[in-house]
This record gives sequence, structure tokens and C-alpha cells, in this order.
Amino acid sequence: MLERAIIAGFGGQGLMFMGKLTTKIMMHEGLHVTYFPSYGAEVRGGTANCHVIVSSDEIASPVVEEADTLVTMNQPSYERFKTVLAPHGAMLANTSLIRMTDPPKAKTTLEVPATQMASDLGDVRAANMIMMGAYNAVREFVPFDNLVEQMKAAFGERKAAVWELNTRAIAAGRKFTQEQLRK
Repeated sequence: MLERAIIAGFGGQGLMFMGKLTTKIMMHEGLHVTYFPSYGAEVRGGTANCHVIVSSDEIASPVVEEADTLVTMNQPSYERFKTVLAPHGAMLANTSLIRMTDPPKAKTTLEVPATQMASDLGDVRAANMIMMGAYNAVREFVPFDNLVEQMKAAFGERKAAVWELNTRAIAAGRKFTQEQLRK
């Protein structure tokens, strides 16, 4: 198995948490992982992205030059990274904040209105977990219950108040994606 992903958007959108959660989940599955974050000049509101690689073999470099999956949460990130998506790859775009101009050729293109969906759940900060549910549904990393369990462990008891919202967000992203992929 080899999965090379770039997760990108504004600082403060929970992208780094999404990348760390992905690597944590896949480590628990016994795979090799790398996580390589990159922050803009200012963190909250600036640009941010992380490169995540998951492999059944050792990983030589943490840098993703050609992405199997591209998760973009805003227009600048979409414009910056759309050219690195492999033709066999999957594009997951937060179309609440992205107008997909000149979309890359990809096996799977999923337009997820993640910010709007999170707002409908009561908190726009859950947009990253909407996308996490979508990402997991596209790549079929782990069963839903395992993903939720790992999310809760990553947040820890200190942030137990957000478990329920994030569980609903993951479920909404998963459901949305499954419906889109059936079309």
C-alpha cells in the first residue's frame, strides 16, 4: 500500500490535526507513516498544509511530489496544489470556499461543501472532520468506529466536549461521500 496525500487550507482549519489523525490511524494499522507540516508566515488565517505518506514499506522522504489524494479547504490551496495530483488520484475540495476552475484530471473528484455542512451541524470548525469522514470513505482506511475511536483518543479526555460534534461531522462526511460515489 502507498498513499501520498497533501492536505491544505488556511491555518486554523484543523488541517494539521487531520494529517496527524491520519498518520495515527495508519500507525495503529501497522503501516509506516510520515507527517510533514508547513505553515505560512502567520499560522491562523495564513496558508498551511501537510504532506502525509502511508506505506507498507519504509518511506524514504516525507515530501509528496505527486499526490494520490489532495484535500483542499480553500481557493489559494486548490490553485497551488491542483497540479501535483496524480491522474489516478482523488481530489476532495471544500466547495463552500472553492470554485473549481480548471480542475485537475483525476480518477475521483469529490466536491464537498464541508464548511456549509459543518455550519449546518452547528460549528464551522468541524469542517475538517467532515473532510476526514470523506477522505476515509474514499480511501477506505478503517471502519467508521475505528476512526471515531482514534479521533477521541487524539483529542483526549480534556476535549471530550467536542467528541459528539466531531463524530457527527465524520459521519456526515462519510455519508455524503458514499452517496456521491454511488452516483
